[in-house]
Amino acid sequence: MISFRSAVVLAFALLVQGCSGIPSPYRESCKNEVNAAWRELDIAKAEGFAGTVSYTKALSLITTSRTMQTVENFDGCIKNARKARFYIQESRAGR
Repeated sequence: MISFRSAVVLAFALLVQGCSGIPSPYRESCKNEVNAAWRELDIAKAEGFAGTVSYTKALSLITTSRTMQTVENFDGCIKNARKARFYIQESRAGR
């Protein structure tokens, strides 16, 4: 039979192991999406006022993605980076 103290130590050890630097499968994908969005934004030429609005939305989403990447919310990072890439395309089309 496991003592209470042993159970607490075991639970703590499992918690620490779960929070360790084990790479997330989404980490690399997040990095690639954000980097691609930055490159596309850098060469984007916004057309008209609507294009400028889309460009601004994309910049905001990329900033949010970088923040999520920092706090290791990779799923949110990927979603926002993909939305940013959509708005970059819209800015080029003037929408």
